[in-house]
Amino acid sequence: MDTWSKIKTVEKMQNYIEKHILEPISLHMLANEAGYSPWYAARIFKELTGKAPFEYIRLLRLNMAAEKLRDNNIKVIDAAFDFVFDSHEGFTRAFSKQFGITPKQYSKTKPEIRFFIPKEIRGYYLRIQKGEDNMAENPNSCTETVFVQVVERPARKLILKRGRNAKHYFEYCEEVGCGIWDILSGIKEAIYEPTGMWLPEKMIKPGTSQYVQGVEVPLDYSGDIPEGFETIDLNPCKMMIFQGQPFEDEKFEESILYLWKVIKNYNPEIYGFQWADDEAPRFQLAPMGYRGYIEARPVKELNQ
Repeated sequence: MDTWSKIKTVEKMQNYIEKHILEPISLHMLANEAGYSPWYAARIFKELTGKAPFEYIRLLRLNMAAEKLRDNNIKVIDAAFDFVFDSHEGFTRAFSKQFGITPKQYSKTKPEIRFFIPKEIRGYYLRIQKGEDNMAENPNSCTETVFVQVVERPARKLILKRGRNAKHYFEYCEEVGCGIWDILSGIKEAIYEPTGMWLPEKMIKPGTSQYVQGVEVPLDYSGDIPEGFETIDLNPCKMMIFQGQPFEDEKFEESILYLWKVIKNYNPEIYGFQWADDEAPRFQLAPMGYRGYIEARPVKELNQ
């Protein structure tokens, strides 16, 4: 099976899990959805997501249970059964192992915890070699794994603040200031976290910058627009997301430059896509060492 066929097969299983996450799910159910044997379905699922199917399902359910304990006044045993755990004790053990705190303590104190971030639709690993092009000739050369996935973005609205001439983050902060992120983070209706982005030419107003900061909200958003900000309607599109390895916070610039090199040399046609930079902004998420640097570039499927 080629890589693209594996991607589509794992996507089918992930979609099935998402739809049936509150119901019992067996490996045979996933295998039937994928159209392969249970053994092979489990193998390619772990190959592309980094998790065995049942571990992946368990982590998703623990995420959902934690959110419910945080946001609702419910009993731990109810959370356990709502998210298909067999017993209060089993749920408590799994929750404590994953988050380092018991569900009872978490529901009372609600500290910040690190949620499991699944590798979503069409996830696959691209092994990138730093320095040399042939590892066989240089077995001691340094390599990094960059995670790449294609995600669907719905029709939505972008709330943004323009600069004057900025082409990157530091120029933007000099022109506009560094407090824009806090304002954007305060928009509760946002459907994603704030981003820095490079606008396609058709979205740049005369006398304004290519680089801006903004946040996406639902297309029917009718809330307040902060003073000095404006909105743009964005069409549905596909985004190719690149995520580098976790890094030490003081080395964020090195991580960004490395991922830029990867994106520059990457050929999306290998997996049936082409760049579509005129269809949506290219964007970057705030560099956070624990998750690696993340950047996204619009694409469209070939022959469309």
